[in-house]
Amino acid sequence: MSDRVKGACLTMGGAACWGISGCMGQYLFTREGMDSTWLVPIRLLLAGLLLCGFYFMKDRKQLFAPWNWKADPRNVIDLLVYGLAGVSCCQFLYFLTIQLSTAGVATILQDLSPVLILLVVCVQQRRAPRLFEVGSIVLALAGVFLLTTHGSLTSLAVRPAALVAGVVCAGTVVIYTMTPKRLQAQYPTPMLQGWAFLLGGALFHLVFRPWRAGYLPSAVGVLGIAVVVVVGNVLAFSLYMSGVPLIGAQRASLYSFAEPVTAAVISTLVLGSPFTGWDALGFVCIFAMLVLLSLPAPRTAQTTK
Repeated sequence: MSDRVKGACLTMGGAACWGISGCMGQYLFTREGMDSTWLVPIRLLLAGLLLCGFYFMKDRKQLFAPWNWKADPRNVIDLLVYGLAGVSCCQFLYFLTIQLSTAGVATILQDLSPVLILLVVCVQQRRAPRLFEVGSIVLALAGVFLLTTHGSLTSLAVRPAALVAGVVCAGTVVIYTMTPKRLQAQYPTPMLQGWAFLLGGALFHLVFRPWRAGYLPSAVGVLGIAVVVVVGNVLAFSLYMSGVPLIGAQRASLYSFAEPVTAAVISTLVLGSPFTGWDALGFVCIFAMLVLLSLPAPRTAQTTK
């Protein structure tokens, strides 16, 4: 199997795992009565313990190396920003968007991140967007408009809070994509993700205090939590980040469209979420935006999810 085919399969598999995890989150919110402020802290903490526990047994010296302030204080700062403002906030806002809307809406709003990264790069390079970049921005805006209004100029098809949470979630993807480049050059990405999950789990436990909710999940709920932890965190990140080096971030961002497609199909066919022609048009616009940004020249920064 060629590296391109292998990378495509890995990235699409990882993205599909995110879609499955999002749909499971939607099920837990709508059928099991869970809340994102209860689920996300537990999800992050368990995933962090799994990944950090693995690297503790594999190489505990390397596991704690990023926290060596004397060796390089920038690593500590970058890890905190990456873990808290990036990965952890992204996870919470993603599931909050699902709770306020559907898994399909949440994933497609999160996929606006390449356009936001493009705008950041334009600011950093002190240049205006190129013609094809302007086209991608227009497509992204059109996709969000169709998805959230269903063509109406006077009403929203999704709750405003879901729209805000989804767009801000895309912004957090920019943070965790662009912040850890120096760290990723020194340490394994899954290990950094383990610390990010652990940091977020600890912070959100202090902020939301899920133990005070008095909620006890059923056996199905426990199984659902296992799915969002193992499939949505450990497996999805491992597959996706293993595929990115084989095909590059540009193609990976295109194949990541498997996430909203998977989420839309499962939430519609299994969970009974509505999916209209307007939603389909919105998906097409976002997909066209990703295709446009994945063209080989000229070079633009892309998200690694």
